[in-house]
Amino acid sequence: MDTFIWFLIGAALVFFMQCGFAMVESGLTRAKNAGNIIMKNLMDFSIGTVVFMTLGFGLMMAEDYVAGIIGVPNLDIFFNFKDPAVASSFVFNLVFAATAATIVSGAMAERTKFSAYCIYSLVISAVIYPIEAGWVWNTAGWLVGMGYIDFAGSSAIHMVGGITALIGAIFLGPRLGKYRKQKDGSIKSVAIPGHNLAIAALGVFILWFGWYGFNGAAATEPGQLALIFVNTTISPAVACVATMGYTWIKNKKPDVSMTLNGALAGLVAITAGCSDVNPLGAAIIGLISGVLVVVAVEFIDLKLHVDDPVGAVAVHGVNGIFGTIAVGFFATDGGLFYGGGFKLLGVQVLGVIAIAAWTVATMSLVFFLVKKFHGLRVSKEDEVKGLDITEHGLVSAYAGFSTAFEDLYDGIDVPEGAVAIDEAVPVQVKTAKGIASDVKMSKVEIICKETKFDALKEAMSKIGVTGMTITKVLGCGAQKGSTEKYRGADVEITLLPKIQVEIVVCKVPVKTVVDTAKKILYTGNIGDGKIFVYDVENVIKIRTGEEGYDALQDS
Repeated sequence: MDTFIWFLIGAALVFFMQCGFAMVESGLTRAKNAGNIIMKNLMDFSIGTVVFMTLGFGLMMAEDYVAGIIGVPNLDIFFNFKDPAVASSFVFNLVFAATAATIVSGAMAERTKFSAYCIYSLVISAVIYPIEAGWVWNTAGWLVGMGYIDFAGSSAIHMVGGITALIGAIFLGPRLGKYRKQKDGSIKSVAIPGHNLAIAALGVFILWFGWYGFNGAAATEPGQLALIFVNTTISPAVACVATMGYTWIKNKKPDVSMTLNGALAGLVAITAGCSDVNPLGAAIIGLISGVLVVVAVEFIDLKLHVDDPVGAVAVHGVNGIFGTIAVGFFATDGGLFYGGGFKLLGVQVLGVIAIAAWTVATMSLVFFLVKKFHGLRVSKEDEVKGLDITEHGLVSAYAGFSTAFEDLYDGIDVPEGAVAIDEAVPVQVKTAKGIASDVKMSKVEIICKETKFDALKEAMSKIGVTGMTITKVLGCGAQKGSTEKYRGADVEITLLPKIQVEIVVCKVPVKTVVDTAKKILYTGNIGDGKIFVYDVENVIKIRTGEEGYDALQDS
C-alpha cells in the first residue's frame, strides 16, 4: 500500500508539471498568443486522458503483449479499476503521456491552427507514445528484455517529444519575420523575445519541483529514492551554472532565458539514469547538458533555420538522446566507465535509434496528412493579429493589465564617456526661422521614458507650463552597433512603452521648455528621448472663445 501511495503522489507531481510547461511556453512567446498556449496545454492532458484510457493504456501496458512490440487494447481500466496496481499504473502512465504531448506545444507556438494541434495531440497520446513507451516499460517489451535503461523517460518521453517538436516546426515553417535574407544571400535569424521571463522562470521552478516525482515515483525503496532526489538536484544545478558561464563567456553577458533552458536540459539528461548513476556522474551529465543545450539551440536556429521559440528540440530532443546514451558510460552497474564494457552502451544506442526511427516515421506521416487534408498553419493575417483573438476570440490574456518596463538607467549618474546631451535627446525644429521667439505660439512635443514623466511634469510646472497633453505610445528602434542577443540571435528592433507629451507655449520661451526637458531626460545614453518643435497658427479655447495668446493663459 505504501508503494502505491508514493506512486500516486509522484503522479500528482508530474501532473502539476503541466502548469510549469504552460508558464515556460507562454512566458517565452508573445503576449498575443498566451491564451492559445494555455489552451493547448490544457487540451494535451484532457484529450490525452480520453484517448489513453480507451486505447493508449492498453497498447502500452497490457498483459497481452505481442512479440514484445505492442499490447492488445483490453480496456483494463474499466474492468479492473479496483485493483490498485491497474489504477495507479493508469494514472501514472497517463501523466507521462501528457508530458510527451505537451513538449511539442512550445516549438510549434504562435502559428499553428488550434484544431490541427488537437489532432496531433490525440494521435501521439493514443498511438505513437504508448507503443514505444511499452518497449521501454512494459515487462514484456523488447527493449526491457535487452536490458535497456531509461528509468524515467529521457528517450521514451523527452526525446520523442523533442523529435516530434522538430518535425512539427519543420512542417510549419518559421514565424513571420523570424528569418531575413541578407544582400549576400545569407539568412539572418532575428530575435523575437518572449513577453514575460518572470512567468517562464516560475514555470522552470515548478517543473524542477515536479521532476522529483517524475524521476522518483517509480522508486521502490528509500535508498533508491534518496539517490534519485540527489541526482535530480545535482544535474540541473550544475547545468544551470554551466549554461550561465558558457553564455557569459560567449556573449559577454549571462543569458537569462538560455540559463532557464539549461536547468531543464540538466533535468532531461539525468532522467534516464537518475537511479543508475552516482552523484559524480550526475554532475558530469549536468555539466555537458548545460553547454550542449546552448550549442543545440543556436545550431537549430542559426544554422538549420528551424524556428523553435522555447528551445524544446534542444532541451528535450538533444538532451534526451544524450542523457540516454550517457547511461551507457556512467551507470555504476554495467557502464563503460565502471568496467562494464560496451554491452550496455550498445543497447542504449540501439534503443535510441529504434525509438527515434519510430517517432520520425510516424510523426512525419501524421504532420504530412494533417497539413495536406486539414491545414497546419494559420493565415498570415491571423498570425499577425495573434492566435488569442483569431483562434479563441480572446482579446487579451491580460485584460485589465498594462505592460510596464523598468528603466535600467533611472536614477543613476551620467556615466563616464557618455554621449553628448544633444545626441541623447535630439531636438527637431519644424520652422524656417529656428526656435520660435517669445511671442509666437509653438508646440513642443516630447517623447520620453515612462519613468521620467513625473520629473518632467514637475519641471514644466516650475517654469510656468500649466497645461499639457499626455499619450502613452510604443517606441520602436535599435541603435546602430547594438550587440545585444536573445537566445543567440541579435536583438534588432523591440517595442518599448514611451510617454508622448505635447505642450503649446507662447508666454513661456520655447528655449526654456526645450532646455528644461533635455536636462531632466538626459542620462548619457542614446534613447533618452526626442523633442520636436512645431509652429502653431492659432489656438482656440472652446469654453471662452479666446484665441491666440489669451487662449493659452489660465484664468
